[in-house]
Amino acid sequence: MHKFPRYKEYKALFYRILLAYLFYMIARILFYTYNSGLIKVDGVWEFISLAFHGLAFDTTTILYTNALFIVFSVIPVLKNTSKGYQKFLFYLYFTTNLLMYATNFIDFIYYRYTFSRSTRASLDTLENESNKGLLLWNFLTNYWHVFLLFFVAAFVWIQLYKRYKVNAIKEKSSVKYYGTSVVGFLLIAVLCIGGIRGDFKKSTRPINILDASRYVKNSGQADIVLNTPFAIIRTWNTNSFKKINLLSKAEVDTLLHPIKQYSINPSTKPNIVIFILESFGREYSGAFNKNTTIPNFVSYTPFVDSLANHSLIFTNAYANGWKSIHGMSSVISGIPSFKDAFTSSPYPKQKIESLVSTLKSIGYDTSFFHGAPNGSMGFLGFGNILGYDHYYGKTEYNKDEDFDGVWGIWDEPFFQFFSKTLTTKKQPFMATLFSVSSHEPYKVPEKYKNKFPKGTVNIHESIGYTDYALKQFFNSAKKQPWYNNTIFVFVADHCNTIAYDEYKKEFNKHTVPILFYTPNEKYKGINTDWAQQIDIYPTLLDMIGYKKPFRSWGRSLIGDDTIAPFVVKYSANVYQFMSGNYICTFDGKKAVGFYDKNDKAMEHNLINKRNAEMDNLEKRCKAFVQDYMERIIDKRLTTVK
Repeated sequence: MHKFPRYKEYKALFYRILLAYLFYMIARILFYTYNSGLIKVDGVWEFISLAFHGLAFDTTTILYTNALFIVFSVIPVLKNTSKGYQKFLFYLYFTTNLLMYATNFIDFIYYRYTFSRSTRASLDTLENESNKGLLLWNFLTNYWHVFLLFFVAAFVWIQLYKRYKVNAIKEKSSVKYYGTSVVGFLLIAVLCIGGIRGDFKKSTRPINILDASRYVKNSGQADIVLNTPFAIIRTWNTNSFKKINLLSKAEVDTLLHPIKQYSINPSTKPNIVIFILESFGREYSGAFNKNTTIPNFVSYTPFVDSLANHSLIFTNAYANGWKSIHGMSSVISGIPSFKDAFTSSPYPKQKIESLVSTLKSIGYDTSFFHGAPNGSMGFLGFGNILGYDHYYGKTEYNKDEDFDGVWGIWDEPFFQFFSKTLTTKKQPFMATLFSVSSHEPYKVPEKYKNKFPKGTVNIHESIGYTDYALKQFFNSAKKQPWYNNTIFVFVADHCNTIAYDEYKKEFNKHTVPILFYTPNEKYKGINTDWAQQIDIYPTLLDMIGYKKPFRSWGRSLIGDDTIAPFVVKYSANVYQFMSGNYICTFDGKKAVGFYDKNDKAMEHNLINKRNAEMDNLEKRCKAFVQDYMERIIDKRLTTVK
């Protein structure tokens, strides 16, 4: 036996922790393998460099996950080496490690929809789903290979763990045993604290998600450096909604005009119908890609393309978030979501001025339609906060034979239900429909198998089906008495699976179509200026000649000349503010990059060539974020100055 007490126990602990590092590295390789088309890495050596920097983030995760295991492994209780105690350590080790490790595997697939590692906010998305078991089963059947890889990795990990056994030793109570145990415990505790923080420097705060961007050439590479459990741990109890003071109030008031009032158009009361189309990214529609140079481009939306010829469309538009509930918040209430979603923050339960409240104030009936089980995705809860008069979900549809088996009622029959229900409404009305069918698992009804092009990625066929459902809706709606007096709006909640390399570029992610259609074709044409979801709310109020002041961070896309077209969003762990000739990336305190508006792949950071336009862009971004945080935290999401 080794003369140093508990030598084999410490050696076993080191070996077991080392195994965790090995399997986290395997998960990193698999993550990149699944998402290599979305993250540009120039060769094996660059990947090795990124993986090396990832060890610091793995260390934090592994030490957090194994904190109890480490304590119970080194605490001196004399029976540490007994068979029963080692069995207890085995179960503790794998219960905690495999639970956290599994989240990496979820992001093998989920990353292609969010373009970032999952965080606490990602888990919050599931809170409002009543069919969690069905969703899990759907994920299991469609992505069985991910589950298989996880169970293979877990099996190998367990077998390797068992290769090093700690034999039972009858320890005797002694000063040497307890003395060396205390020293060992303290030494290991110090190493763990340093590992969790990232190093031992007094000036260093614990590493966070943003630190991963220090080691990359392009923002997407940060997700190779990171691991998913780290992203979840670091965002578990965090609240990114904090006031900042970067500019004086006078400067903010000069750069930003969050209270709008339009007076050009005469007061009218047309009906307003808004389609927020699930995952209906800009990439899928030919009308929004006429000037692109994408080789062999194919459109999967023939009806939307035809309607676009009679509509006002915006071909350079973006989502202000990356989840469905973010789309609802941005489009209806003009509130974007940045690092953390507004709807998942401590602040959504307040009076919010929105399309709902402003239109209700002038006599509109307001409704929200979503074919999923009532409450899905948080729409019912947020809809109640906004004050919708009516909510129509799967319950109100009340015909389960049209249920798709996973998410909700198929789009075609639910769109017909939408049309018929609107016909019963007293005009004027504002109705929002959030579609369902172009959602993973991207199925179409059996009777439409092979009717729509399969395309090159999993979503293309279901995009074709939703486009067809829209056509059938319009065929029905145009026969109704309310049709000719209606403004129709199409927008996606966010984009989805990417087929073309052009849309894999960082500044082409989160792109969506925006379309306004009126039967008399009052608004028609193609606009290539910067546009975003939060612009829809003020645009509609401008169109109908709403004369009262209202709160909105967006701008009217048809008549606001006081604010230069812009886009603000959060991606790759930074704010991205787009306007004029440049795109500014902002870390919450200062600009960290400037890019030409055409440099969508972020290849040339111009921060060392700053000019007056770039300086102004940074100030506008600071003003936006500062006012955003203040108004949300102080509960001033109305016309209060």
